[in-house]
Amino acid sequence: MQHPHEPPVQQPPGCGKHVPGGGHGGGSGGAIPKGPVVCSTVCGNPYAGLVSHLRAAWLSGKTRPLEYRLAQLEALGRFLEEKKQDILEATALDMGKPSFEAYFTEILLCKNELNNTLNNLSHWMKDEHVDKNLVTQLDSAFIRKDPYGVVLIIAPWNYPIHLFLVPLIGAIAAGNCVVVKPSEIAKNTERLVAEVLTCYLDSDCFAVVTAGVQETTRLLENKFDYIFFTGSPSVGRIVMTAAAKHLTPVTLELGGKNPCYVSDTCDVQNVARRVAWGRFFNAGQTCIAPDYILCSVEMQDKLMPALREAITEYFGPNPQESPDFARIVGDKQFRRVRALLCSGRVAIGGQTDEKERYIAPTVLADVQPCDPAMQEEIFGPILPIVVVADMDEAIDFINARPRPLAVYAFSCDSKVVNQVLEKTSSGCFCGNDTLMQVTLTSLPFGGIGNSGLGKYHGKFTFDTFSQHRGCLHRNMGLEALNSLRYPPYNQQKLGLMTATFEIKRRGMCTLL
Repeated sequence: MQHPHEPPVQQPPGCGKHVPGGGHGGGSGGAIPKGPVVCSTVCGNPYAGLVSHLRAAWLSGKTRPLEYRLAQLEALGRFLEEKKQDILEATALDMGKPSFEAYFTEILLCKNELNNTLNNLSHWMKDEHVDKNLVTQLDSAFIRKDPYGVVLIIAPWNYPIHLFLVPLIGAIAAGNCVVVKPSEIAKNTERLVAEVLTCYLDSDCFAVVTAGVQETTRLLENKFDYIFFTGSPSVGRIVMTAAAKHLTPVTLELGGKNPCYVSDTCDVQNVARRVAWGRFFNAGQTCIAPDYILCSVEMQDKLMPALREAITEYFGPNPQESPDFARIVGDKQFRRVRALLCSGRVAIGGQTDEKERYIAPTVLADVQPCDPAMQEEIFGPILPIVVVADMDEAIDFINARPRPLAVYAFSCDSKVVNQVLEKTSSGCFCGNDTLMQVTLTSLPFGGIGNSGLGKYHGKFTFDTFSQHRGCLHRNMGLEALNSLRYPPYNQQKLGLMTATFEIKRRGMCTLL
C-alpha cells in the first residue's frame, strides 16, 4: 500500500463463475478490464457496487453449505498446482526470490494450510455443545460458527501469495464472501492474482481488487464485516481507524524488531547457521526474521567467524552471484535498508548494488541502541549485534521496547530458554531455531501490541473468520420450572434460584 500502482481492477461477473466442482480447472481467463466499477448510488464510491454484489450473494446463503466451501477450497488447490510455475516466475521477477524459497513458502506451506482445512472443515463447522446449569438440562446450549459476511483481505508484498492465500483459505472455510487486495508493490504477482485467481473461484462471492494508496483508501470507506490486514504498524493504524467508522472487527498482522538472545552456553556453529538462515531468507524481508542479536561481547567474538562461515556456505564467496539469495523488492525499500548500514561497524558484508537492488548478507557489530538500525524494523539482509552483559540485561532490553512479533532464544541450557520465554511477551516464540514456528498449522500466529492484533493459521484462521454465536434452544413446555424467575419475587424464590444457577468453586462446601 505504499504507492499507487494502477486503477482498481475487478473481475467482471462470469470470469470465475462457479461450476460444480469449484470453478474452472484451466483458470487462464481473459483480459480483465481496467478501471473502477462505478457505483450507481449517491455515495459515488467506486467499490460500493462490488461490495453490494458480494453482500447480496452472501445474504442468499450461497456460501454456507459445506459442499460449496469444499468446492471453492479444492479450486484453490488447483490454482496452486496448475499455476505453480507462474507463481515461481512472478515472485522471481518481483524480488529475485529463489525458486526453493518461493516453492516452500508460497506453495508448500499454502498447500499444507489448504489440506489441513479440507481434512478438518466438516468437524470445525459442527455446533460445539457446552455445559448447562440445572435449569437448562433439558435444553440445547451450543456455539454456532457463523460466517461474518463480506470480508476484506489486504496482503503485503514480501510473501505475496502466502499472505493473502492463507487467510483466504480460512475466510472461505468459514463461509464468507471475500475481497482480496494483493500488494501493488509486487507488480508481477499482483497481475497474476488479478488475472488468474478469480477464474478459479465463484465471481459472485469472491473478487480481486488491485489498488494503490488512494484506491485502497476509497475501498476502506465501504462497510465490510471483517478486515484482515498484513503490513506495517503505521498502515495498520490507518486500517483500524477506517474499520472503526463501521465498528468492523479486524486482524492486524504487523511486525516489529524481533530480538534474538544468544547465551554464552550454546553450540556456536549451530546458532550461526540457524540465525543466518532465518535472517537472510528472502533477503531478510520476513516479518518474523530475527531482527537483531543480543549477546555478550565474548559471544559476539565467537559468532562472527561462525556467521561468516555460514553465509559463505549458503551463498558462496560472492552472494551477489548466488541463485539462492533474493533482492530487495523496490528502489524505495532498497534505499531505506541501505541507509541502515551506517550503524555500528560492518563486520561481514556491506556491499550494495542499487541497479540490482542488491544488499549483501551483512552483520553489524557493536551496534548501539540509539543507532538507526535499532530505530525501525530492518526488513532486509542486515543483522545487528547489540552487546549485553547477561540474560537479565537482555530481558530488560526486550521488555523496554514495543512487544515484538517473535522472540528467539538460544542456549544449551533449557532453563535459560524458558526464562526468556517466561519473562518476555511476544506474538510467538521459538527456542534454539528461527522461523520454524510458523510451519506448524497447529500453532496460532499473530502479534501483540505494536506487532499486531488477532491470530490465524490452521483452525485459528477458521475461528478468526467465524462469528462464534452463543445459542440456547429451550423446551416450549415445562413452564412450571420457569416460575421461580417471574415476579412477584420473594426470599424463597431467590434461594431456589441461587441453588439452581450458582456455580461453586471446586473443593468448597456449603455449611448448613
